[in-house]
Amino acid sequence: MGEFTIKMPDVGEGVAEAELVEWMVKIGDLVREDMMVAAVMTDKATVEIPTPVSGTVVWLGGEVGDTIAVKAPLIRIATDGAGEEPATPEAVGTQTPEPPPGTSSEAPHTPTKSAPPAAPATPAAAPARQPSPEFDKPLAAPSVRLLARENGIDLRLLRGSGPAGRILREDVEQFLARGPDPAPTVSGLAKKTAREETKLTGLRRRIAEKMVVSTSRIPHITYVEEVDVTALEELRAKMNAERRPDQPKLTLLPFLMRALVKAVVEQPDVNATFDDDAGVLTRFGAVHIGIATQTAAGLAVPVVKHAEARGIWDCATEMNRLAEATRAGTATRDELTGSTITITSLGALGGIVSTPVINHPEVAIVGVNKIATRPVWDGTQFVPRKMMNLSSSFDHRIVDGWNAATFVQRLRVLMETPALIFIEG
Repeated sequence: MGEFTIKMPDVGEGVAEAELVEWMVKIGDLVREDMMVAAVMTDKATVEIPTPVSGTVVWLGGEVGDTIAVKAPLIRIATDGAGEEPATPEAVGTQTPEPPPGTSSEAPHTPTKSAPPAAPATPAAAPARQPSPEFDKPLAAPSVRLLARENGIDLRLLRGSGPAGRILREDVEQFLARGPDPAPTVSGLAKKTAREETKLTGLRRRIAEKMVVSTSRIPHITYVEEVDVTALEELRAKMNAERRPDQPKLTLLPFLMRALVKAVVEQPDVNATFDDDAGVLTRFGAVHIGIATQTAAGLAVPVVKHAEARGIWDCATEMNRLAEATRAGTATRDELTGSTITITSLGALGGIVSTPVINHPEVAIVGVNKIATRPVWDGTQFVPRKMMNLSSSFDHRIVDGWNAATFVQRLRVLMETPALIFIEG
């Protein structure tokens, strides 16, 4: 009988530590070779750690939420052999933002060693089963477990259709589509006394920390302007109707991206970052536009690099590609960093006015509110126009109110006269 120690692996270049976001085993569990035992996070990417040996878990090196240094002992496993020197396994990177409790999941992780996946089970082929004993831990990616947990599903009730019985996202979705067994109807009203406390971990904790930095260190000024996007919407509809099969459907954002490129030329302080520790403002010739993107795990900001060198269709294509990669958890670190100015939009949920939080260390963020048809006085009568507000926040240490207003007014002119967006120079 021996003991095998698994150390925290090197999960990325220059990374000295990682946050423990999930234990997939507990003390006393039996594990087999290549079974995933833990998930850790760094730079918004979740990495699953396998065990290279089979045996029994006898020690865990921390609790969820703890930060563990690279090469520090992570888990110890009692084996039938004489034991080995402490080992650092090769982590399996999922590049998946770890969904915090209370959020949905993202695309599931695919193991590096597996047989070709079987076809997803249908409701008829995969009936629910009674929960297995507690030690029978279902095989599933962290994101799949979070999807199940937020929907109140015990994964032990499901039959996985993936390799080695691994439960996939599709299995959970099919279970949700079937619906749970009907619960007995209870008439009348009843008090609810349930209470749940959730420790912030993974991406949700990083978002919280980022918001604290942004709001505590940056004195925000928010400027709101109404924009008539009737002409722009007509142009957008025409371009979409005539687009090629290989071209994406245009939203309003690619037009705003191109308008930003033109507007920052006249207000270079807006397309900048501010190192408030060193007191250094860095202005950029390149326009790297961050697009605030809601994922199942929380808010992420993929970056469309060099928007100044992209046309409308190229902006749309790159924005869609990055959004899909971010939601699927496959966006790289480079694709999620390096923005010089950010756009945030909630689409139809955008409300009338918002107060966007600046993406530190940038100095400006442009918020898009919803489009609504409203009566507008044209001098002789009220006419229906498609109106939208831009709610933009600026770092008041760098951008004065006059400069902020001038910048937004330039955006308004460009969007109200969309032909100007296409004029070079």
